[in-house]
Amino acid sequence: MSEQLKEALRKRKEISSRRPKFLRQESWRYVRIKEPWRKPKGIDSKMRKQKKGWPAIVKVGYRGPSDARGLHPSGLEERLVHNLRDLETLVPGKEAARIASNVGAKKRAEIFRRAKELGIRVLNPRRIGVVEPKK
Repeated sequence: MSEQLKEALRKRKEISSRRPKFLRQESWRYVRIKEPWRKPKGIDSKMRKQKKGWPAIVKVGYRGPSDARGLHPSGLEERLVHNLRDLETLVPGKEAARIASNVGAKKRAEIFRRAKELGIRVLNPRRIGVVEPKK
């Protein structure tokens, strides 16, 4: 990993630690309004007008470095893998595999074994055990 990429990942982590948790307007007030971010659009909205004492709104200034954008904290690009054929297309050292959630235990174990042979990092190696064939 290059020094430039390491610096970008460090910078992204630092920026993330200072970034506020963006809340949907009035989500803390009403049970029916959930937390995920929505842009405030009301004509008299205090949040839209960015009044003091109201939560921050999403702005481009909170964005992380472009070099680190979309990368896993390890500095590798994440690729979703459904089968062994998907795994063969990955570049070791540059890309990491994330096994899809709908892959069963038997195929998951096969993918993990093959990834180990190819030197590809698996980001979610959970639930991998020895699968015994049915008798």
